[in-house]
Amino acid sequence: MSASFSWDEPEGLAARGTLIVLAGRGEHGGVYERFGRRLAFDAYRVRALGDPTDDPSVLDEAAKLLADESLPGPKVLVGSDTGARHAAHLAAERVPGLDALILAGLPTTPWTTGSWEEEAAARTACPTHQGRLTQDPDFRRGALAVTAELPDLRLDLVQVPVLALHGKDDEVSPVEEALSAYADHPGVHTVTFYNGRHDVLNDALHRTSAATVVLFLERLRLSPELPAIAEDQA
Repeated sequence: MSASFSWDEPEGLAARGTLIVLAGRGEHGGVYERFGRRLAFDAYRVRALGDPTDDPSVLDEAAKLLADESLPGPKVLVGSDTGARHAAHLAAERVPGLDALILAGLPTTPWTTGSWEEEAAARTACPTHQGRLTQDPDFRRGALAVTAELPDLRLDLVQVPVLALHGKDDEVSPVEEALSAYADHPGVHTVTFYNGRHDVLNDALHRTSAATVVLFLERLRLSPELPAIAEDQA
């Protein structure tokens, strides 16, 4: 079983919910440390798991976390890359305990990589995250070029709110293809990021993507209908 990574709310604050992250190709849960720490600072608990494509037991662990009554709700599955397809599959299967779904960098078509430098640049424009991946002995280079067997994307069966995040400069999963996959599903709220690349949660705009997630979570806490809580009057 792949390792799980945890980040909790600051001492003295009540937890506002739980996020369960499913990693993508080549990744492990620790790759999402920066995301986990930032969301934990806002009093959300984060549990980051590995890539279900490499280790199917990750899906069982995610289901156990969703059923764990000691973890505060709302409970949200966050999937990145192939993890997004697996997270959507769990939601379509109506796994108990799930309140919402966040899909980041949904994979669409196979991608052929060249050098590690090209893969790192396709993943993220953030030099800090590129350095993290380069120096991480547990990260698997070249995984983006592997054609993985993934579950069908059955968003029509998903009955919880969905937030989809995608980079406009994503070469691995072109934004037009991702938007097409979401087009017939009015329950999906899509946010695209200018100059954003594939690993949108760990990209140069990681603060903006985290803020987008927090806004979604705060609305979810009020109601599954996601009522507006702020309005731009400009």
